[in-house]
Amino acid sequence: MKTIPVKLSRLGIALCLGLSVCLAAPVGAAGPTTVFTGARMIDGTGRAPVENAILVIQDGKIISAGPAATTTYPKGADTKIVDLKGRTIMPGLVNAHGHLGLTKGDSLAPENYSRENVAKQLAQYEAYGVTGILSLGLNRAIIYDWRNEQKAGKLPGADIFIGDRGIGVIKGAPPLNVADEQVYRPTTPEEARAAVREMAARHPDMLKIWLDDLFGSAAKMPPEIFSALIAEAHAAVDEAHKKGLRVAAHVFYLADAKALLQANVDAFAHSVRDQVVDEEFIKDIKARGVTYIPTLSLDESQFIYAEDPAWAAEPFFTAAVDPALIAKWKSEDYRTKLAAHPNTSKNRAASANGLKNVKLLFDNGVPIALGTDSGGLMSRIQGFGEHRELQLLVQAGLKPMDAILCGTRNSSIFIGATDRGTLEPGKRADFLVLAGNPLEDIRNTTRMVTIYHDGKPVTPMVPADTAVK
Repeated sequence: MKTIPVKLSRLGIALCLGLSVCLAAPVGAAGPTTVFTGARMIDGTGRAPVENAILVIQDGKIISAGPAATTTYPKGADTKIVDLKGRTIMPGLVNAHGHLGLTKGDSLAPENYSRENVAKQLAQYEAYGVTGILSLGLNRAIIYDWRNEQKAGKLPGADIFIGDRGIGVIKGAPPLNVADEQVYRPTTPEEARAAVREMAARHPDMLKIWLDDLFGSAAKMPPEIFSALIAEAHAAVDEAHKKGLRVAAHVFYLADAKALLQANVDAFAHSVRDQVVDEEFIKDIKARGVTYIPTLSLDESQFIYAEDPAWAAEPFFTAAVDPALIAKWKSEDYRTKLAAHPNTSKNRAASANGLKNVKLLFDNGVPIALGTDSGGLMSRIQGFGEHRELQLLVQAGLKPMDAILCGTRNSSIFIGATDRGTLEPGKRADFLVLAGNPLEDIRNTTRMVTIYHDGKPVTPMVPADTAVK
């Protein structure tokens, strides 16, 4: 299994500190113990799957995990045994690039950013096995209150990680109908630095910048602005954690990606899609330990619904989508307009380049994390999109195990959530129980029998036996 390098200046240190805690079992008054027996276990570390495994959880944490022959567990009245023979268990998915509160049904509007709508989206993510979501930009400050509600047990669903508002460009990206308070659009380096300081005071998990001219139709962020804001973010001190903020960049062009590397960006929130990456870029991104989030499902969503893919008729897809959208995508008017739009051929080429580039970068040891941009537009489906991303990673040439690691361990490391992502002692009990083996067919991640989030069972939105055909 390929070792995924981590940017030690920020990500690696957090991982090492997390492991020093994770290897110790929880202390204090213990609650009831649940023991899962008989399953095949993919633990998210990259090790070979364990056949006939035992996973022991207590108080929402993993106590022990390993082969049945060598893993012990308490036996008594407070111990519940769950037989999972014939099943596969794997860590819950973590989306390192999604959005909350932007879309509702077939609309994208500022009024969609409400607690009710976000709660519904979090529940959908969770019911699709996505137990953590980084809302990477376009947020309002109230999202921090909702995260506090979650920590107090008052808002269920996928765990919220926050990318604050993010920084875009006047008359440029992001070209979405959102309120002014959902994105900064500075015109000078001084304004960019001030925006970073304002966001840093709220203690986000990540910062987001947009660097794209939307196929030449919009303004692009000048280098002096993105260089200033990245430097300011790295220098900003989070009083609670004493670490600089990390910056993920929306990017499309290889030239822009190279410039961002020189400015010390921490991650690319999308693929390089205008061309196949060159040796210079591969060497530089690897040397810097920058994380690459390909969002392959985003590119596909720009044209795929007009092609009637087989999965679009399956319950696993249709249950996640507003019926009005499905009707729109099936209409002749939509298909005619899409076929005639000049960007459709560009999006197809971008999708093909994205597939090539993620394989090239993975083969060269660049850390890949799973992200989808789900919730960013109506066509980017929350919950479904994360499983589709796994399938596209495999289509690009990654092995199923590698794709799973991108969506569990790697995404967790990237967002700084070292308490999850693998099934090891001390980690959160976030895992999926599957009816099939995803190492044989990655589509088996969609066949969820039960989802466990913080040790509590969650019913999948689509039953395992009807999810796919």
